[in-house]
Amino acid sequence: MQRTSRQATAWIAVFICMMLTGCAAFTNPVANGIPVRRLPSELLSTPRREGLETVPLSMLRQQPPHEYLIGPGDVLGVFVPGIFPMTVENQDLPTPPVNFPSRIDPLGSGLPPSMGYPVIVRDDGTIVLPLVDPIPVAGLSIPDAYETIRRAFREKRLLQPDRDGIYVSLMQPRQIRVLVFRQEVGGFASGGRGDITTSAVKQGTGHIVDLRAYENDVLTALALTGGLPGLDTFDGVFIFRGGMHRERLSGALRNSGPEEVHALAAELGIQVVHIPTRWPPGQPLPFRPEDVILEEGDVVLIEARTRDFFYTGGLLNRGEYRLPRDYDLDVVEAVAQVRGMLVNGAFGGNNLNGVQVQAGMGNPNPSSLTVIRRTPGGGQIPILVDLNRALTDPRERILVQPGDILILQETRGEAFTRYFNNVFSLGLFTNFIQRGSANGTTTLIVP
Repeated sequence: MQRTSRQATAWIAVFICMMLTGCAAFTNPVANGIPVRRLPSELLSTPRREGLETVPLSMLRQQPPHEYLIGPGDVLGVFVPGIFPMTVENQDLPTPPVNFPSRIDPLGSGLPPSMGYPVIVRDDGTIVLPLVDPIPVAGLSIPDAYETIRRAFREKRLLQPDRDGIYVSLMQPRQIRVLVFRQEVGGFASGGRGDITTSAVKQGTGHIVDLRAYENDVLTALALTGGLPGLDTFDGVFIFRGGMHRERLSGALRNSGPEEVHALAAELGIQVVHIPTRWPPGQPLPFRPEDVILEEGDVVLIEARTRDFFYTGGLLNRGEYRLPRDYDLDVVEAVAQVRGMLVNGAFGGNNLNGVQVQAGMGNPNPSSLTVIRRTPGGGQIPILVDLNRALTDPRERILVQPGDILILQETRGEAFTRYFNNVFSLGLFTNFIQRGSANGTTTLIVP
């Protein structure tokens, strides 16, 4: 009797070892997580991507004045008969040339034809013409500049009072040169079955952009370099005033998010302006109208979302997935996005016909989802989510944060159910004949 009891104990031990071998429901190192309903509020995410709308594009553009005001760098078309250009004695007076803007240059379009010979407005705001002192024209409109030039020659008695024949026009507006860097993502590297196995590949581009006066704003710079930020970048633009003079800045930006750029720039002594392109409707915009104006040497940066990923493992397709930019993603939506199992029971995938039904009564759906989340102090904490409860209780559907690791496994009860369903297979086959009688066979398979 004692020998029989020992044999039974040994067989039970072997049976338990066989069940535990390779069963992740018993060997899962993160199964003992904190249930969602016991999680501290500071570890829960609040919706921050929902409800945002594209800011009115007119707010990204400066309001041009009613009249163009001359400034240093402008090229004026000037013609003063007999004086500019200078003529030789007994030679016919030249006629003023007419200049048409180039249709090839996008910055040249929209300008009217100009008349006269080119004269550059110097840095001190004056122009130099023959026989008169430098003439200040900065801050004047074209009609006011005409009167100022005409008065300067008349005071020198170089023009007839009734017939002077002077022409003044804007030949080429001054231009402001800025640099635009866009860190768009070029694509993903895929595995043999199309699963995402690596991070997105950053394909940054740089642009040297010359903006005309009164068009030197964020909207024009974006329009000339590819449009608004894409879904693979943050929905905002960083402007580094006066350029990125510190070498540490470019390297530090690679490891920092948009919320950290201001503190980093302040530490390095660089002025940074953040212009969001999406904002809650009805809320005041966090920038001033003058903030969208770009000055000479400014650097515009559109940063890629290099750290906006979550990761999957366990019974989910392992991989790295980008979080949506314009809406929040909860755990149920994340499982569905990576094509995980959600109440599928006996149904499985098949590459030939799409869906197949497994034999027997089917398996329970895995419902133990562990979210490994980083804490502000540099640690991590496992959060236990019951997927079955999450389908009916919104409080269980926590939002996925960047860096979260989602691991789906079976509970111990689900593992036992699946094991016994696979080992003890009960098949009932019934054959109905035309006379109305039925013959059935029942098969019980026991290991």
